[in-house]
Amino acid sequence: MAFRKTERAGQSPAARITQEIVARLEAGTRPWIKPWRGVAVWRPLRACGTPYRGMNVFWLWMVADICGYTSPFWMTYNQAQKLGGQVRKGEKSTIAIFYKSYTKEVEAGEPGETAKESRRVLKAYPVFNADQVDGLPERFHPAAALELVEPAEREQELDAFFARIPAVLRHQGDEAYYEPIADRITMPPAQLFGGFDHYYATLAHELSHWTGHASRLDRDLKNRFGTSAYAAEELVAELSSAMLGAELGLPVAHLDNHASYIDHWLKLLRDDDRAILTAAAKAEEASSLLLKLGGRELVDAIDDASAAAMAA
Repeated sequence: MAFRKTERAGQSPAARITQEIVARLEAGTRPWIKPWRGVAVWRPLRACGTPYRGMNVFWLWMVADICGYTSPFWMTYNQAQKLGGQVRKGEKSTIAIFYKSYTKEVEAGEPGETAKESRRVLKAYPVFNADQVDGLPERFHPAAALELVEPAEREQELDAFFARIPAVLRHQGDEAYYEPIADRITMPPAQLFGGFDHYYATLAHELSHWTGHASRLDRDLKNRFGTSAYAAEELVAELSSAMLGAELGLPVAHLDNHASYIDHWLKLLRDDDRAILTAAAKAEEASSLLLKLGGRELVDAIDDASAAAMAA
């Protein structure tokens, strides 16, 4: 496995994930950008078939890419055995993460008084990709269906999906951007793009910003271009559009990213090893809202804490 060898025993899950993402950003690679054509399932799946959410999506994408796994399924050692499989000798596990909630008594205002405070702690459990397991049923290795020509109905399907999203949209100029105060998206005319899929991939990115308006998910959109806060919002939109691109089969590698964003992202991740987890959670909210508005709401998903309990 081509992960950094500087990884320390006992390293926190957040630090481990952040370290690997920083390494790829330093190498000039955005690890969440994938060529989705021909991929049968777009999200990593648990053994029971439910999709992962949030940072687990990007992390398991990255591990699969590094290791060359093609199956979307991930499972614990015990789950593999219950399915009739056996993890091959010498195979190394990776981690899936979840938050465990608990309450703790803390001092209140007056001496001797206590109050209960809800807290969350990040936990991890080991998982293997189905490609590391022998003897699993065939369903754990879905074949990719590579289509070299776009289906005739695909453009109409994307037209219908984006038409359902009630954003104010105008077409003018040669730049794509979202204005928080006007709550409006500006897009270049569609004919200026290399194809309808590039047009819609760009629109998906701007719609991801649109979800952050105070009337929707209420993210901080006040800071303008060039600021670290804006770069953090750009990271959320980047991750959200990657999720949408995977779900809708849209290319996202062409989306413009200023070098200053990469620099800000690296500083953000180096300063706070939980920053990428926060950005991924906000991107999950953004992409889920857009999928719901567009009529493709993610179904049969369970939260990662429940999945971890089931896997134990």
